Amino acid sequence: MLNQASKTGKDDGAPETRAHHSTAEEPATRRFLRRERLFLARPLNLASRLVLLLGVAFLIGSFFFPLWQIRLVAPQYRDGLELKVYSYELRAGNNGQHLDEINLLNHYIGMKPIQQADFVEMTWIPFAVGLFVLLTLRATVFGRMGNLVDLFMLFSYFGLFSMANFYYRLYTYGHDLDPKAAMTIEPFVPVIIGKNQIANFTQYSYPMTGSYLFLGFVLVLLFAAWLSRKEKTLVE
Repeated sequence: MLNQASKTGKDDGAPETRAHHSTAEEPATRRFLRRERLFLARPLNLASRLVLLLGVAFLIGSFFFPLWQIRLVAPQYRDGLELKVYSYELRAGNNGQHLDEINLLNHYIGMKPIQQADFVEMTWIPFAVGLFVLLTLRATVFGRMGNLVDLFMLFSYFGLFSMANFYYRLYTYGHDLDPKAAMTIEPFVPVIIGKNQIANFTQYSYPMTGSYLFLGFVLVLLFAAWLSRKEKTLVE
């Protein structure tokens, strides 16, 4: 009997221990979910909404300024050849003649010509930016922290995807070389930011005003969230 009682006591104790752990974990999970729900439902104050309107101005302004600039300098082009990348077009210096000169240089090393028709992303980036303008205006009107979180995540994905696509574009230009070209060079990747030596010319690449406006938009979202960090959630 003692052995049976002892055995029974041991068996009964194990479920109690498991039940204790289960009840201890559930409140912590519920507390986390409740805090998350309250955080996302937190209202935005007037200052945050005004800052978001500044973010809208940044997005609209990005249409009027180049996102990136690529500059090539060679002995025969000491003043440099410039190519500016806008969200919707490529714009070369000297009324477009610089692009012809760049393609001539690319021809000697076997690179395919740079043509705006190949940059299909320029057909959807303006649409995406316009969508972010509408989403930001929506966040300004409805004024919830969850709207800012959605905007931040979506725009971060948009930015990372655009940079990865830009890198891939440069990679393909530097690796799909014609083996029958007049000058044979090793495959390369033109730099996104910085300086690079390609055959007998030097490439410079760096972001411009449009990209800084995109970065400013991200900072606006973070600042707007910080301004409303102490607001009380109306619905518990």
